[in-house]
Amino acid sequence: MTPPSAATPSDIAELSRCTAVFLPGDPARTGRVAFWRPDGVPPSGPATGSAEELTVVVPVDGTDDGPHDDPTGPSPTGLAVETHTVRALLLPLGEALPVLTRARARAAQTGPGQCDPATAFWGAAAVLALQLAARGRLLPGLSATDHDAWRVGPLTPDDLTRVRELAAAMPPTAHATPLPVSGPVLLPEPERHLRAFLDAVADGLPRSPAAALASGGPSFAAPAPRRLPEQRSWAADVAAGHDAGVRLSIRIELLHGGGGNGKADGPRFRAVLQLHSLTDPALVADAAEVWAGTSPITPALGPRARMDALLTLRRAARAWAPLTPLLSAAVPDALDLADEEVTELLGPAAGALDAAGVQVHWPRELARGLTARAVIGPDGEDEAQDDTGPRFPAFLSADALLRFSWRFAVGDQELTRAELDGLAEASRPVVRLRDQWVLLDPDAARRVRDRQDRKLTPADALGAVLTGRTEAEGTDVEVRATGWLEALRDHLADPEGTAGAQRAPVPQPSALAATLRDYQLRGLDWLVRMTSIGLGGCLADDMGLGKTITLIALHLHRMGIPEAAGPTLVVCPTSLMGNWRREIERFAPGTPVRRYHGSARSLDGLDDGEFVLTTYGTMRLDAQRLAEAGPWGMVVADEAQHVKNPFSATARQLRTIGAKARVALSGTPIENNLSELWAILDWTTPGVLGTHGAFRRRYAQAVESGSDPEAAARLAKLVRPFLLRRRKSDPGIAPELPPKTETDRAVALTKEQAGLYEAVVREILAEISGTGGLVRRGLIVKLLTGLKQICNHPAQYLKEDRPVVPGRSGKLELLDELLDTILAEGASVLVFTQYVRMARILEGHLAARGVPAQLLHGGTPVARREEMVRRFQDGEVPVFLLSLKAAGTGLNLTRAGHVVHYDRWWNPAVEAQATDRAYRIGQTQPVQVHRIIAEGTVEDRIAAMLTRKRELADAVLGSGEGALTELTDSELAELVELRGTER
Repeated sequence: MTPPSAATPSDIAELSRCTAVFLPGDPARTGRVAFWRPDGVPPSGPATGSAEELTVVVPVDGTDDGPHDDPTGPSPTGLAVETHTVRALLLPLGEALPVLTRARARAAQTGPGQCDPATAFWGAAAVLALQLAARGRLLPGLSATDHDAWRVGPLTPDDLTRVRELAAAMPPTAHATPLPVSGPVLLPEPERHLRAFLDAVADGLPRSPAAALASGGPSFAAPAPRRLPEQRSWAADVAAGHDAGVRLSIRIELLHGGGGNGKADGPRFRAVLQLHSLTDPALVADAAEVWAGTSPITPALGPRARMDALLTLRRAARAWAPLTPLLSAAVPDALDLADEEVTELLGPAAGALDAAGVQVHWPRELARGLTARAVIGPDGEDEAQDDTGPRFPAFLSADALLRFSWRFAVGDQELTRAELDGLAEASRPVVRLRDQWVLLDPDAARRVRDRQDRKLTPADALGAVLTGRTEAEGTDVEVRATGWLEALRDHLADPEGTAGAQRAPVPQPSALAATLRDYQLRGLDWLVRMTSIGLGGCLADDMGLGKTITLIALHLHRMGIPEAAGPTLVVCPTSLMGNWRREIERFAPGTPVRRYHGSARSLDGLDDGEFVLTTYGTMRLDAQRLAEAGPWGMVVADEAQHVKNPFSATARQLRTIGAKARVALSGTPIENNLSELWAILDWTTPGVLGTHGAFRRRYAQAVESGSDPEAAARLAKLVRPFLLRRRKSDPGIAPELPPKTETDRAVALTKEQAGLYEAVVREILAEISGTGGLVRRGLIVKLLTGLKQICNHPAQYLKEDRPVVPGRSGKLELLDELLDTILAEGASVLVFTQYVRMARILEGHLAARGVPAQLLHGGTPVARREEMVRRFQDGEVPVFLLSLKAAGTGLNLTRAGHVVHYDRWWNPAVEAQATDRAYRIGQTQPVQVHRIIAEGTVEDRIAAMLTRKRELADAVLGSGEGALTELTDSELAELVELRGTER
């Protein structure tokens, strides 16, 4: 098609509010979409569009005295209409498609008030066109002027229904350009106009830059029109059957007794041709009746029914040759079928006919085909039970094999091996079995009979029974579980245990210094159930729902179970290590915790109940040492999307560390494709999703392409037990949360930051010593300001003109982690800093990462501020950088579900005012506030005052930096001392 749209997000937002109308062209791909505003203001858009005058028809109420071109008077419906000339922006169809589809999405999200109905309509039409093209519903042909052109087709009855329903919903303004005829004003007929648009999209899509090379020539591949009058006959032949006003089907009849073919040992088969109405598929008649004119539905089929039927039949005969004699028959009513022809219809011939628009219907009295299903379960000697029912084995043990055995049935009757042998040895496609005729392909029966029982690992078996299907010997078969595997499937089918009212949930550990919310208790219960039977899982709750505290509770619970006890290894990004340590010390006081990081890292004296915190980088370097330090009671991968590439060194090394249980934490388990989900779950429970190649083939490719809607449902059944995902918007979750959740996120300084910090502390404390009055106060403010800037980023303190930004600030690393998660959830975020210089550093850094962001500060003009607010509220820019003083008041930014305070303000009321830009009347979603604190620094000390010494905090922080200038030398040194947190 044409090159990608040059429209910016601002252009798309502007054009979404305009009225859109489609202007057909010849060939179809040259059609354009015109955007115009009812208020007469010329719309703005990309430079590739052309501004032109457009004649449109608009309804009037009889009181409009404004300018118009041609009052046409009352319409047949009693409404008056007029033709107006408006200034419009015309876009080529390829560039208009992104505008239309996003307008449709915008209308779905925000309601009809934020998007013009006509534009939203053409957006829905664009989506339908793209879906048809993705399914391969494209036909080559010629336009009215003999140019090469693609169009949509052949359309199924369901497709036709969708087209007609959409056409019926077309707003008047969507086809408001009058037809070029004399006399009364006529508008395009909606369904014809919609079909022209669908054909225009179809005509452009296959014409990529490489299409001509792939097809061997420019026809039907290059964008430039090519006249092919010599292909008119061929084009008419391609269209034969697809443009017919009727649909054909073949009804197979069973003729009992001997006769025609000399076979007295079974029934004969006959194919009867039937005609269906396209407008009402329930109207059907035999071809013999239509040709004789005796069918009561003949008028409904239309005057061209016979010709249309012959056109379709000619196409069907090319797909399956036995139909050819009907083309020369006086009445193409029916033909007798030989056994081999019946066998062909049981196989690929039926598919070829269906592609040609002809379906095959078999008699109901026949038991149709042979079905096979697999029964998977333990051998009898492997069954183990106790008083509570089946006992699950250690699931990840390699020797816990299960039996995979075959069962065969006709209809709902299971066959014996002797009966199966009889079917396999049959010479005809119809066999008598248990007082009924069975229709089958004998070759297929022989292949089925030769299938052998085999053994499966528990992980492979569980994946099969959870979906109810598996692939065996290249065939998709039904699966049934038995024994403890059946009980395990039922156990996993209800991840949060809500259906098992008779089973008491796991109580909160008594050592946990907090009260878990209801949904957190359910998450704990799920993790306990999974890990207790040797299975892992991924806790994928939204950010801010308490994944960390739930994991701490799980650790404490497992400490009370001797067979589960052991140290817990937490692998996380460097920026989260400080937060993990704080949370453990806060919610599990007395639980030993160590950082395995830095040059002095050690695993000596590891305690069973201990938490060991390490980073992905350190784990990758020391994987063998960590593996040998086991057995680990549990290994936790926090922000598990870090191992989403299963072939990366990080992912491979993580797999080498054994544990009794593996748990992944991630708010975004899928960022780009389903292989990332496979990588995470194949680590938590190896083998449960099959090999990576099989997973891509059976699920990922079909789901990502949209080619198999059922694949997504099958994958959901398989994944659901191993991934617990709760969103803030889920019923029963958001009511459990406070309207605003505030979290302090601690990060360590980099070595560069720590060195700068200590040097500034030494230098300025030496200057302060012995001074007094205003000089002393000024030096203290200088010290505190410098330290805060160092905590933010060395480049801010050093006032570097062209700084190297990545890798130098713990805060920046955490901000990147937060933004990746927030944007992956489709949310928006405000990022506050009190320093404009720091905001500009962030702006440049995010631009380099390709993260859409905008910056508002004190120098931003009022008009520009209003435009920036509108763009943020409209969802055009998801990250809004703001200086605290300039944006702390007077702005309504309720689209934000997250607020990040990159640095701390001394007065909490100022921070609260900034947070209230998002948390205010009109906010409809929970707000998560993230305060980033440099661990072990003056920021850390001030934050601690807020919780430990409220009275002192009110006195100090409520007055800002001024109160800190009154501290003694020893108090000041205590406040600013750096306490060993560098990485």
